[in-house]
Amino acid sequence: MNGREDATTGTAEPTAGGGRTDPATEAFLAHRNLLFTVAYEMLGSAADAEDALQETWLRWMKVDLEQVLDQRAYLVRIVTRRSLDRLRAMKRRKEAYVGPWLPEPLLTAPDVAEDVELAESVSMALMLVLETLSPTERAVFVLREVFDVGYDEIAAAVGKTPATVRQIAHRARRHVDARRPREMVSPSQTRAVLASFQRAVETRDLQGLLDVLAPEVVLISDGGGVKQAAPRPIIGAGKVARMIVSGLGKAQIALAGELTVVNGNPALLLHVDGDIDGVIAARVEDARIAGLYYVRNPRKLTRIASETPLTLR
Repeated sequence: MNGREDATTGTAEPTAGGGRTDPATEAFLAHRNLLFTVAYEMLGSAADAEDALQETWLRWMKVDLEQVLDQRAYLVRIVTRRSLDRLRAMKRRKEAYVGPWLPEPLLTAPDVAEDVELAESVSMALMLVLETLSPTERAVFVLREVFDVGYDEIAAAVGKTPATVRQIAHRARRHVDARRPREMVSPSQTRAVLASFQRAVETRDLQGLLDVLAPEVVLISDGGGVKQAAPRPIIGAGKVARMIVSGLGKAQIALAGELTVVNGNPALLLHVDGDIDGVIAARVEDARIAGLYYVRNPRKLTRIASETPLTLR
């Protein structure tokens, strides 16, 4: 495939010979951010989403455009099928993964945070809920609830009848609604709570942590077998606070947090001795942290240096 390196994503961006794009390439590039967002929400992995896009591009180049009535819908159908194939394969990889698995965090632009619907759909908390769905349920939920794709089009993408898709959508929606965060919290509220958490962590302040953590807070850390992480979720403010303080206290390290925006929501970028150690996302309820998601696996920290464009349209 002819192409040039895209500075934003680091993947090959297709071009036609001589630097001019043909109609098929123009259509693909016009919808590229949407296709990536669909793939990422289905997979939770930017690397796998990029691979799904490459496969979509190769399939799209073989399509007779004169037979395509809706290019956007056709491209979404292709990327959904490619993502479904990858999602089924990823299930086996996750079963062999060392410790808890968290979605790959993405540094996102301010406009993602301003789009409430988009920010919620890519939040770490909701992405984790989507992990509990079957591959087909996840595809149907993402296409219907996030991207408002019609049942007939979803049916064509997942290889089911429209009636079956309606049943799957209802079941997936009920499952997600029972597990998604109970309340919507503004970005400013989340930033304020994270700032308090940051100060407590930097100063190893046990009481400060207890003040900002909800009683039944859950900490999930993902080291992927490369970095040290808790082998299973830690539940309870006391246990979480003591683990953080004791873990930091044993090492004479310089610790610094940096508030940023990851997956459309405020997050904390943690530096240890000047190097990036990981990304901490949080779920806030009643002005306290109810969920902490700490990604330390270096392989999942490649998308926090530059913004990844996401869109629902």
